[in-house]
Amino acid sequence: MGTVGKIARRSFLLGAAAVMGGVAFGVYRVKTPYENPLKEGLADGAATFNPWVIIDSEKVTLIGPHGDKGQGIAHVQAALIAEELDIELDQVETSFGKPDKAYWNRALSADGVPFQSGDTSFVAESARTVMSGFAKLLGLQITGGSSGVPDSYVKLREAGAIARETLKLAASNVSGVPVAQLKTANGAVQLPDGSALKYTELAAEAAKLEPVMDIKLRDPSEWRLLGKPMQRLDILAKSTGTLEYGIDVEVEGAVHATVVCNPRKGGGLKSYDASAAKEMRGVQKIVEVTGGVAVVADNTWRAIQAAQAIDFDWDEAPYPARQDDHWHMVAESFSGDRLDKVWRDEGDVYEAKKAHGKALDVEYRVPYVAHQPLEPLNATVLVEDDKVTVWTGHQVQIMLQQQVAAITGHEPAQVDLTNCYMGGSFGHRLELEHVKMAAEIANKMRGTPVKLTYSREEDFAHDFTRHIGMARASGAVENGQVVAADLQIAMPSVVASQMGRLGMSIPGPDTQIAAGAWDAPYSLDNYRMRAYRVPELAPTSSWRSVGASAGGFFFDCMLDELIHEAGADPLKERIRLINNPVARKVLETVGEMSNWGSPLAEGKGRGVAFVESFGVPTAEVIEVTNTEDGITIDKVWVAADVGRVLDPVNFENLVQGGVVFALGHAINSEITYDDGMVEQANYWDAEGMRMRQCPEIFVKGLENAEKIRGIGEPPVPPAAPALANAIFAATGQRIRELPLYHHIDFV
Repeated sequence: MGTVGKIARRSFLLGAAAVMGGVAFGVYRVKTPYENPLKEGLADGAATFNPWVIIDSEKVTLIGPHGDKGQGIAHVQAALIAEELDIELDQVETSFGKPDKAYWNRALSADGVPFQSGDTSFVAESARTVMSGFAKLLGLQITGGSSGVPDSYVKLREAGAIARETLKLAASNVSGVPVAQLKTANGAVQLPDGSALKYTELAAEAAKLEPVMDIKLRDPSEWRLLGKPMQRLDILAKSTGTLEYGIDVEVEGAVHATVVCNPRKGGGLKSYDASAAKEMRGVQKIVEVTGGVAVVADNTWRAIQAAQAIDFDWDEAPYPARQDDHWHMVAESFSGDRLDKVWRDEGDVYEAKKAHGKALDVEYRVPYVAHQPLEPLNATVLVEDDKVTVWTGHQVQIMLQQQVAAITGHEPAQVDLTNCYMGGSFGHRLELEHVKMAAEIANKMRGTPVKLTYSREEDFAHDFTRHIGMARASGAVENGQVVAADLQIAMPSVVASQMGRLGMSIPGPDTQIAAGAWDAPYSLDNYRMRAYRVPELAPTSSWRSVGASAGGFFFDCMLDELIHEAGADPLKERIRLINNPVARKVLETVGEMSNWGSPLAEGKGRGVAFVESFGVPTAEVIEVTNTEDGITIDKVWVAADVGRVLDPVNFENLVQGGVVFALGHAINSEITYDDGMVEQANYWDAEGMRMRQCPEIFVKGLENAEKIRGIGEPPVPPAAPALANAIFAATGQRIRELPLYHHIDFV
């Protein structure tokens, strides 16, 4: 098709993009860039070229708007800009900046369409274009879905290149040397005579110029920083305890608060007796908040101690009180009226099972699990008549502004957020309840900064967990091959729960119920995958890898069982069935890394699993030993393809951390309810992996995929099925329920 045809088609899609919510936005608004927010309040003599770079006479500041919750995105964002700007990372300061629609996420929404990542058909690409346009119009600034790198990869390099070329023009104006004869290096423009003009010396001249938009990005073969081992910018501060997290924020004159809310999530408060708490040392105020009570004191410890002295009479839970009732509702949802969508229906599963006989008829379960990051929920808020100031670490900054403004009666633009480093999240800090609580308290104490910190027990009690889920699987085999698979998954909708707390709804099926299963890049002669939406139970939220953490376990364990029934090799049969060459190479690579097929000592077993999540094909092999005392996890091999590995050290660390996170949860962790309340109160009730249990983890990042992807979440989904499959190989015991400790011991 000619260029005119392409433009016309794309323009039509972008125009149609936007008849959502009854508002027609049109092509012009989709294509129009947002104003540079850094221009507002810019000091005299300082230059900004785009929303990501500021240079003044003293320093170069790089803005990385994605929140950093330990995944290293602040460092990678700076490196992307610095690579094209020709400046070293020790020559810059970094900032998360202020919330603004100019920082809308270009990658997350485009990957949220119901098409497999390898589907580049006209319809699939059109849907991605539409969703991306819609995200821009809404100004969705969000960190999540392993989208930080794919969102930043092009636009931040462009930002650095624009700044570089504009500084060269400024140097040309100052020196009289033509731009074509100028080069850049080490934060300076290099002149032909060997002298150099530092970027900071050129700021005032550059501030007079329009940014140079005629740029060319460098080929990766020319990279100085990207693709090579780097020391993360935050690592020294983290190693010396000097990095400031949200919980470290100290504001002059601040009081300290904690909350106790109905442990039956969403339930109300009937009455309370705080007479004893009011008399305790340091207590300044006790106020009611939504669903509970806040204690304000002169330090956090005293606030928490006083909160524990209050007697409460709580309302009942708006969901089943007992865990067994939750499971019963899930089991009852495998029915036609609860069908959310038939995601795959290839061949004729019914006839295949009839012709060959069922080789499998089993049920799998995954529990609620908590996020449980190390840093408890916290936020510091100061409400004044003309503005609100918030200090916290968060992943959806503009939504935070909107929610706080609704509580205090301000306009969202009057809410000034200082985003902080986060001590873990795993999806926890996509939620806003703790910030809203802090805003409620501070609104009752206008003029006084309020620092709210949740106790660990309150954090556990009110975490919006990963959704509970159940799957039913059957299939058929013939002549040593898998010929049919039939998978049904029932879960509550995490999207409905999460968006509902923001007063929003998402029409259509929830892709997260089927994630990791419907999008598995396998070609089976007969494959049916049905998703059922369970009525809302306890409130849930995004948990690291969201639906794929469950769907990957269901699908891959089912496939492993079918392969065993067929008498085939677990790795070879997966490779035979895979329909994507990039994914196939990932499986082949992990087989080579682990020396798959080599002899094993008695009592040892290897398991393999493959799950694609967030567009990243990831394969893992786990080797275990069955001892008299239980299972030891000896080694883990991981191969994943993200298109381009920007920092090999950080990539390896993220993969290893994801494996440890996933294995710890697979072995030990769950959230259960009794009398409507969470039974687990602290880490000792939901243990992670102990150091003595941690295996050797070997990592290889491949670069065959066309699109650049993130790696924060993809290592998680394959870990649980690979471990379950390895346990079967070592013991002959099939475990179809997480956490695994219910069925087997671990050393």
